[in-house]
Amino acid sequence: MELFLIAHIAGRGVAIETAQVESVVDIAEIVVVPRAETTVRGLVALRSRVVTVIDTGTALGIEPTPDHSRRAVITRIDGHHYAILVDSLEDVAPFDRLPLSSGLALDNGWAAAGTGIVERSGEPMLIIDLAALIPAHAFAA
Repeated sequence: MELFLIAHIAGRGVAIETAQVESVVDIAEIVVVPRAETTVRGLVALRSRVVTVIDTGTALGIEPTPDHSRRAVITRIDGHHYAILVDSLEDVAPFDRLPLSSGLALDNGWAAAGTGIVERSGEPMLIIDLAALIPAHAFAA
């Protein structure tokens, strides 16, 4: 069994490997970055460092995350910190990782972000890779 953080994105329950989670926070005012990719909502100061805020809805190719959203999962990818906006967070729980079913049709960015499934109370929940939500050019920097 592995530990997963249960979150909600665009009204859908998802599981995030706890190894990808540095912390969960409520972020303050986001400073918009001119000419940034649409997936980058802006920057925020967090614990004496600047963190890039990712609009999770836009990154998934669905409706943008509402402007009032302030809950975020902080992750560190290639030495950079990102705040991944979520609707809400629940708890950390152990689950068995199951592979994605070949018959499972994931649309938009869910297909790129989905890495497996966990079953919670008999219902499947998609495991997402937070790195898949980061703009591709960020890895080239």
